[in-house]
Amino acid sequence: MAYSLYLAGFDVKDVHMTDLRSGREDLKNIDMLVFCGGFSNSDVLGSAKGWAGSFKYDDKARKALEDFYARKHTLSLGVCNGCQLMMELGLINPEAGERHPRMIHNDSHKFESGFVSVKIPESNSIMLGPLAGMKLGIWVAHGEGKFRFPDTMPEDQIALRYTYKAYPGNPNGSPGAVAGIVSADGRHLAMMPHLERAIFPWQCAEYPERRRNDQLTPWLTAFVNARKWIESNKK
Repeated sequence: MAYSLYLAGFDVKDVHMTDLRSGREDLKNIDMLVFCGGFSNSDVLGSAKGWAGSFKYDDKARKALEDFYARKHTLSLGVCNGCQLMMELGLINPEAGERHPRMIHNDSHKFESGFVSVKIPESNSIMLGPLAGMKLGIWVAHGEGKFRFPDTMPEDQIALRYTYKAYPGNPNGSPGAVAGIVSADGRHLAMMPHLERAIFPWQCAEYPERRRNDQLTPWLTAFVNARKWIESNKK
């Protein structure tokens, strides 16, 4: 993930939860916050629940996060475990209160890992919106990747869908084959598939023959879109 951001032109900083909880980092100089995948706390309490608790029940970490999201020119991205964290904390649509989307176990009741096809619909997503209409390959690796929507999600907040509605093309059984959602203003994106694991063609299990000379895949463009938006909105 860090290298994808670096390639897109970001000055990347690795922030650990201990940095936030100790007060060494307050996110005031951070323009884009990225929650990476990785089975935090070994998913002992469920996906991202322990991680979410580190924000909810620590004053310094909670304030740093709240202050970051209160700023009008920030972006955030959550991938896999990071997506699960954003759902636990209600960061995509905080106005929904307790009726915000959540992540639940895959319909298969198994950990699913594979290379799947996704399509990018028209949305207000700063990162993915400009890629609307594309169908791309991407990796998934999760056990709790099914979105549960208490209320209907607006179409322009659906940022990513699996190309196929049925298993295994839809690896978790998410309704509407939803793979990623975005905040109403387009700034905050949560997605289960790992775009950072498909930045180079050689990382992809399948890549179009006609594009074999590509040095990078279109997924890097999502990170470039984020960097350009930040640069234009910080002026």
